[in-house]
Amino acid sequence: MKRRVLTGSVAALALFSAGMAHADKSNDTLRVAFTKELESVDSYFNSAREGVVLQRAIWDGLIYADPQTGEYSGNLATDWTWIDDTTLELKLREGVTFHDGSPFTADDVVYTVDFVANEANGAVTQRNVNWMDHAKKVDEHTVRIITKEPFPAALEYLSGPVSIYPSDYYAEAGPTGMGLKPIGTGPYKVVSVEPGKRFVLERNENYFDGPKGQAQIGNVDIRTIPDVNTQIAELFSGQLDLIWQVPSDQAERLEQMGQFTVANESTMRVGYLAMDAAGRSDPNNPFTKLEVRQAVNHAINREELVGELLKGKSIPVHTACFPSQFGCAQDVKEYEYDPEKARELLAQAGYPDGFATEFYAYRDRELAEAITSYLNAVGIRTDFKMLQYSALRDLNMKGETPLSFQTWGSFSVNDASAMVSQYFKHGELDDARDDAVLAELDIADSSTDPEVRKEHYRTALQRIADQAYWAPMFSYNTNYVSTAEVSYTPTADEVLRFHTMTWN
Repeated sequence: MKRRVLTGSVAALALFSAGMAHADKSNDTLRVAFTKELESVDSYFNSAREGVVLQRAIWDGLIYADPQTGEYSGNLATDWTWIDDTTLELKLREGVTFHDGSPFTADDVVYTVDFVANEANGAVTQRNVNWMDHAKKVDEHTVRIITKEPFPAALEYLSGPVSIYPSDYYAEAGPTGMGLKPIGTGPYKVVSVEPGKRFVLERNENYFDGPKGQAQIGNVDIRTIPDVNTQIAELFSGQLDLIWQVPSDQAERLEQMGQFTVANESTMRVGYLAMDAAGRSDPNNPFTKLEVRQAVNHAINREELVGELLKGKSIPVHTACFPSQFGCAQDVKEYEYDPEKARELLAQAGYPDGFATEFYAYRDRELAEAITSYLNAVGIRTDFKMLQYSALRDLNMKGETPLSFQTWGSFSVNDASAMVSQYFKHGELDDARDDAVLAELDIADSSTDPEVRKEHYRTALQRIADQAYWAPMFSYNTNYVSTAEVSYTPTADEVLRFHTMTWN
């Protein structure tokens, strides 16, 4: 594969960058770009990485997981105890207030949990919340969360995607109001929201003395700029201080100029091809045949994608989860790059001349086009359709995509349930609908014995690989590029933490 020739961004800007002034920190405002349009700021009603970034800035969870060690400590809760296999009692931190000045109490936990755990209320990523049945108030600063069944990953979820909302405000404003005027307890509060365009945050001067720590930078101005070349141009012209998710070739050029700080870090995000094995889009679609799905797996050169395009700390992936996640077994069938084998399998499936199919993607056009080249080379002719993330997710949930290039970052939850159970338990995003996989995951998700969990995740993952329901391809890495005025050490969970940034 040839490396992409850089078009009109870094190379051209280098010619006149020396005379450009970088963004001034004198107004204590960090200017940041998001690439993806965020459908809602309400963290339960979006599933984009940008939403996770805002979630960690605006809200807090009951528990905190150290991004370096994974160790748990108190956040909005200070202590917790399992009363029995399905009842977790938490002592809440006293003296915490929401951004609107209202006190944080057990009522807020009960309302939030009961609302998001109710499937009828439509939280987008059900896996994050559907393990909870309800919450019960013991007193003003003690609450119990009752799970539907034993759920050993509860602390991991309570330290990640489960944020606590102010009960009175959320009851009145609902998800729509929260999306336009978010209120939390976090280190930053929201000044303004222009849906899909701009989010302005300011430091919460009354932030409690918790594990996140007080934010050092006073204001954060985030704009949605879909085109990375435009982001780079604004970085040069002093309109931005920080951009992230920068493609590797552009990040390399920027680093070579010596004017910017460039950091690369691994992430928990996995890129994969989803295939409609269950025939949701069409009962007769080619991907209902095992040989076709195997052919797709053999058609992809994972090592070349990592070595030529992703680079950095990315690695080839063969499992339907991220290797560091608890239970993510690696001893599964691997499909080596073998285009001749792929063509043979297509012929065995009844497609000696290949076939045509719609192929969907929502990000990383360069990677998506490279994948289509591999598929086209073995006879799978792709009708490439690039959509916005939310539009493609909706099509996926309706079962209308025969083949798509997807990614999933597991909300940075370091447990296999956050990925394999998200996609293979007969939910709206399950294109396999394999009862044997479901049975294994039900045991793995609910057993309190870690070894039993590992055993059943392994069996499920091995069957997923044997049946080639997915074509896992690679893990992502993220390039962060900032002006020399910004100090930031990224973490491997792909969460941009504004509260840990400082000015140099």
